[in-house]
Amino acid sequence: MNILLIYAHPESRSLNGSLRDFAIAHLKAAGHEVEISDLYKMKWKAALDPDDAPGYDPSTPFNPAVESHRVFSAGVQPHDIEIEQAKLQWADAVVFQFPLWWFSMPAILKGWVDRVYAYGFAYGVGEHSESHWGDRYGEGRMAGKRAMLAVTMGGWESHYSKRGVNGALNDVLFPIQHGVLFYPGFTVLPPFPIYKTGKVDAVRFDQLCAEYATRLDNLFTDPPLPFRRQNAGDYEIPALTLKPHLAPGRHDFGIHYTDGD
Repeated sequence: MNILLIYAHPESRSLNGSLRDFAIAHLKAAGHEVEISDLYKMKWKAALDPDDAPGYDPSTPFNPAVESHRVFSAGVQPHDIEIEQAKLQWADAVVFQFPLWWFSMPAILKGWVDRVYAYGFAYGVGEHSESHWGDRYGEGRMAGKRAMLAVTMGGWESHYSKRGVNGALNDVLFPIQHGVLFYPGFTVLPPFPIYKTGKVDAVRFDQLCAEYATRLDNLFTDPPLPFRRQNAGDYEIPALTLKPHLAPGRHDFGIHYTDGD
């Protein structure tokens, strides 16, 4: 299978760097074709700005969505964006590996999303009508592809438990897993979290590699997070609110999982 690793950490000699090297070697040994986007090594340009819109008229206000749609439709996007879009189209599965910084992804990875997820490529696709509000949340260009987050963090597992001070891990990651991944159609696997990164010794590293190997081996067989598809009948359209009989009286992120009723 074709597997793309999106990697965002500035230090190759870090725990993240070692896990990246392990993942690549393990996937290749298992017979997969592997591509990697090492964003810091690539010196990825993170800001979406007028430089990403060849032919933009600077006498008019810069509208990122409008300009993104224009250059994507015209086939005149910057080459670095086109390369990353081609990798996504090639991949059967994508692993996003990064440290959790301030409850989100590093800025360089967010910038990768901002620029690569062009209007017409990752959003703004499909019919928009009173009965179908675009191909998104389970549909879209990434439909049929799998995605998983491999996330390192300094906190303890208990800190990210349901009653932990940081919030439940899947709640913390909801904007990424549901928004960045499920929105354009990915089938999203449960995350692979690595806790207490500052306390990892050689023994723990070997354990982590074994755990990571299992998750990588099961990329195409593990059950995904059971997100509700937007156009499968659970939401009122065009209001896009969950129908009243589903998860009644609740307003938490869990209502957007089919097992949250």
